[in-house]
Amino acid sequence: MSTVQYMPLPMMELPEDGRAEKPSRISDESTGLTSPAQDEKVIIPEADCNKFSFHKLWAFTGPGFLMSIAYLDPGNIQSDLKSGTTAKYKLLWVLMWSTVLGLVMQRLSARLGVVTGLHLAEMCYRQYRLLPRVFLWLMMEVAIIGSDMQEVIGTAIALYLLSNTKIQLWMGVLITVVDTFTFLLLDKYGLRKLELFFGILITIMAVAFGYEFFVAQPDAIEVVKGMTIPWCSSCDSETLGVAIGIVGAVIMPHNLYLHSGLVKSRHIDRSKQEKVKEANFYFFIEACVALLVSFIINVFVVSVFAHGMYKKTNHDVFEVCQENNFTDHSDIFNKNPNGTVDVDIYNSGVFLGCQFGAAAMYIWAVGILAAGQSSTMTGCYAGQFAMEGFLNLQWSRWKRVLFTRLVAIAPTFYVAFFSRIDELSSLNDRLNDIMSLQLPFATLPVIAFTSNPNIMGVFANGLGNRLVSCLLSAVVIIINISYVITSFKDINIWWQWVLLSVYMVLYVCMCFYLIVHTACSMASPDGFIGRQSFIKKYILGQSVAEFHLERDYESPLSRVTGSRYCLKDEDTNSTCRI
Repeated sequence: MSTVQYMPLPMMELPEDGRAEKPSRISDESTGLTSPAQDEKVIIPEADCNKFSFHKLWAFTGPGFLMSIAYLDPGNIQSDLKSGTTAKYKLLWVLMWSTVLGLVMQRLSARLGVVTGLHLAEMCYRQYRLLPRVFLWLMMEVAIIGSDMQEVIGTAIALYLLSNTKIQLWMGVLITVVDTFTFLLLDKYGLRKLELFFGILITIMAVAFGYEFFVAQPDAIEVVKGMTIPWCSSCDSETLGVAIGIVGAVIMPHNLYLHSGLVKSRHIDRSKQEKVKEANFYFFIEACVALLVSFIINVFVVSVFAHGMYKKTNHDVFEVCQENNFTDHSDIFNKNPNGTVDVDIYNSGVFLGCQFGAAAMYIWAVGILAAGQSSTMTGCYAGQFAMEGFLNLQWSRWKRVLFTRLVAIAPTFYVAFFSRIDELSSLNDRLNDIMSLQLPFATLPVIAFTSNPNIMGVFANGLGNRLVSCLLSAVVIIINISYVITSFKDINIWWQWVLLSVYMVLYVCMCFYLIVHTACSMASPDGFIGRQSFIKKYILGQSVAEFHLERDYESPLSRVTGSRYCLKDEDTNSTCRI
């Protein structure tokens, strides 16, 4: 029978500067997974650990803002539009608390990457059995593709508006292929330059949507009331659906995988507890600032359309266009004149042009373009982490990026070529629902790993973090199951009913597996749950039951190897390293 024992890595000689040389490739875990060493790491300046340092904060700044772009992608803009036009300011509190809960989960994701040196997908490779791991990967790919489709659609619509309909939607989709090469080009010139470019795009969004806010001048008191009063009187089932869409759009599942990988770009001495604690602190401060900026931008969008398009009919908007002689795109409001405007990214831009002049429409399009461009590139990063983590694919970077881009563009091009622009825009709503469905497959692994003291050591989640994160996951799972059940009423084709039934069974089974695994991670290995033979055989398995991260910050071995330990299987002679 195979036995597993812990063995320290062999001692290494330190060069004269006292630092261990970075290996070109490192072997991770008994799985034999290998991953290329980081091409570039930002060096953190030395300073007094007991004092706050803006110099250090600047060195840590980058990953949080790249992560926050997912909170500003075209899918979020679409949910903001729906929120404002459906419930006016009444759902701003949902947006705010979704962002706060998103911050809680992003903090856990970043801590996982900082403490272990592994991102979430890599940890899933080590901690889960084959079938759950493959299912998780498929669900994350669905989330990434869905998000990418939103971003491609948003970029195509922005180009359509900016070119005054000269660039057709399918042409705009093809143009987004260039994003791949833009990403690779910027990445080639250095990490900090890439982060600066993302910062510029966020600034463009803030200026563009902020301009619309100050031109529209919505009621500031109503905005504050919408954020502070957690209630929605006289709200119907449509409003409830919009609220669910806000949660799915704000807290994106693949963004947790992304953030845990981005923090690895900083050079952190994991052999010293105070350095790890310092990194967690500064990454949290950066994430707070980044998500505050994203929240303000989202509030701008909700407020503008809550003020200008709440409960307005197509005829009302068409009359505004005629009065202001803005007729370039106004025909879209001449259909179903008595019906309430079904707002989307395209007709919302036209409305701004009708109400405030052509400049407002073009500035809106520039903001959407910046949102689409930035989020497509972070989507490339997320796809890269998922593929290399879950599948151990050792492709070159350009192959991984091109593959993830083409997987998303192929279905989007098909839809764009054969659909009208209003159909393409409404697709964003369905994609937001898909994001919400995939959320447990990111939140539960993050909670499990960051609550496990064998993995996180002294940085394992406390009781407060466990309660809040578990409550969030429970609410999301209940909402999603309810959503799937209600979807049965709209299905009349037998094979669609069968497919949805199969998916629901798989969904519930996978959630059950992850919940039990999370409970095992939180509980003592010798407790009641850990002693059950079923749990050991089907939930944990050797990869989890035998995994243990030892971290002695004061030992000479830790200073040399960065607290890495090796598991050695006597039968296979395979090794693992963390």
